[in-house]
Amino acid sequence: MKHLTRAELEHHALAWIDAWNRQDLDAVLVPFVDDAVFVSPRAESITGNATVRGRSALQNYWKKALAAVPDLRFEIETAVCDESSQVLLVHYVSRAGGRTVRACELMRFRDGRQVYGEAFYGAEIGPNL
Repeated sequence: MKHLTRAELEHHALAWIDAWNRQDLDAVLVPFVDDAVFVSPRAESITGNATVRGRSALQNYWKKALAAVPDLRFEIETAVCDESSQVLLVHYVSRAGGRTVRACELMRFRDGRQVYGEAFYGAEIGPNL
């Protein structure tokens, strides 16, 4: 059973931000197990359901989402790691489609692979924050 260290979880956060900024969905999807679950309020507007089940469904959702915001950029604020429970919370700023929003993504890992993700979005923030 693979247990990710704090350093590995922190590395995952940085690699995740970098993959999104390159719009490299293959790299974003690498850590996910085939039956992963992802929850996002944005998914509902694209897929009809806030819960996306399965890696291939997740890839389809993100392809459609990226097509709508090709200028997507993430900037990491912090990564909070709970090594004992294999949970990572990435706090970041999302810039896309002329909007700037603070966001968090909760990631759960089992055997070194991501089994769950959930996105949380805050209010739109102004240019000085």
